[in-house]
Amino acid sequence: MMTQGSAQGTFTKLCALRDPYITRARDASKLTIPTIMPDEGHNASSKLPTPYQSVGARGVNNLASALLLSLLPPNAPFFRLVIDQTALNELEGQEGGAQMKTEIEGALSKIERSVMSEIETQALRVHAFEALRHLIVTGNVCLHLPEGGGMRVLHLDRYVVKRDSMGNPRMIITKECVAPELLPKEARPLATQNTDATSVDNSVDLYTCVKTREDGRIEVFQEVGGAIVPGSTGTFDADKSPYIVLRMSRTEGEDYGRGYVEQYIGDLKSLESLTMSIVEASAAAAKVLFLVSPNGVTRSRVLAEAPNGAIVEGSAGDVSVLKLDKAADLSIAYQTIQTISDRLSYAFLLTDNAIRNAERVTAAEVRLVTQSIERQLGGIYSVLSMEFQMPLVQRLMDQMQRDKRLPDLPSDLVHPAIITGVEALGRGNDLNKM
Repeated sequence: MMTQGSAQGTFTKLCALRDPYITRARDASKLTIPTIMPDEGHNASSKLPTPYQSVGARGVNNLASALLLSLLPPNAPFFRLVIDQTALNELEGQEGGAQMKTEIEGALSKIERSVMSEIETQALRVHAFEALRHLIVTGNVCLHLPEGGGMRVLHLDRYVVKRDSMGNPRMIITKECVAPELLPKEARPLATQNTDATSVDNSVDLYTCVKTREDGRIEVFQEVGGAIVPGSTGTFDADKSPYIVLRMSRTEGEDYGRGYVEQYIGDLKSLESLTMSIVEASAAAAKVLFLVSPNGVTRSRVLAEAPNGAIVEGSAGDVSVLKLDKAADLSIAYQTIQTISDRLSYAFLLTDNAIRNAERVTAAEVRLVTQSIERQLGGIYSVLSMEFQMPLVQRLMDQMQRDKRLPDLPSDLVHPAIITGVEALGRGNDLNKM
């Protein structure tokens, strides 16, 4: 049941449960890509930390690209419309069933291509890449597919979620700062009454609550200043929600996921510290200082002001160069950096560093190393195929059917099936066995 001010109050209460995940996300972001999850209060003029190493940023971008190409391949559909096996058996038993089956499969193939064309038209891969980077670093992200098309990516600090025992989202509340003129006309009086006096652009907080009712349908409403925005209420089927909450990994009993970077945070911290030491020591070693004996005949002023190739009076024994005798110690730090970089390269699919550096590296060895690295993504594919790919297909097909660009399909006879990710890894293993 919707009540005045319920969204804002619930959002504030659930923020306490979300704060530990944001803290870990910001720690991971500082070691990889600081712009993904900056500190609270960040704006365009704020200064972000600069990591001393780039392995984390390269790894995040590379892994996000690999996941994007696997989850949303550009050259083929990532799903297939499958006919129910019982209905298929009945169809094959009828006269002319084989010809009818071929025609139905051809029609379903056209629908698959239409959905993929919709993904291309709305440029969803751009937003999907941003979402995947957030998943890798922070472990959580929320996607909004509005009625007008396109996709919005909501960061972890802009929403809260509450899940049931099976991990399904039961309540999602998002918080956005919007200008009053962007609100519907009916909501502008509410925004005028509750404008923050400290805000530069007079923006207001807009809360959107997405709640699953007892009958399984999803209820949506928006709230400004503790009052429900007129005309913002609506309901959706459970499998056609415009909000998709993603997790990188699933942990039993937790409402939020854990980031991929968090699993390797120890190596990243060690690499950052060692790289900083090497850089600072290298800068100190590069500094040239001439030392002149205070009891010698050579004068430091004469030496400093003498041009190149000049002849001055002095003794070579009075002058020495300051040396940094730390080469052996720095070599140990450098070797440790190489070892940690190799481990991180393997974890983030940077195959160039994972393949051994030798003269006789065969193509078969390169292929085996690459396949070994890709197999570790099996668990990630399992989560994303059910929480990202399947809801995305269902939402897009629902939008296109309501716009009369797709025919209505009986949900009890035809349903989508994901054929990339884990399925592709399984087919690759079968091919290797053959």
